[in-house]
Amino acid sequence: MREELEKIRDWANAKIAAGQETPWSWYQYMKLRETLDEILGGMMTAASLPQSGSSSRAPLRLVDETYRQDIARHRAPVPPLLLPL
Repeated sequence: MREELEKIRDWANAKIAAGQETPWSWYQYMKLRETLDEILGGMMTAASLPQSGSSSRAPLRLVDETYRQDIARHRAPVPPLLLPL
């Protein structure tokens, strides 16, 4: 999969370097290249992370609810808007 993404990035780079694209197309190729750079960079980062089975951390556990997130902060009431008749 990585090789395929690199081929697509190279193709987009060739289109950009040719300089014969419309401004809209050029912009789309630039977005494609930037997106592919981010994806490929993320693949490299993910490959360097330790696998989940080799982690030395304690496993996740469920905890009791200590803070209710569904309680909104109260705001001062907004006076009604009076429109001229």
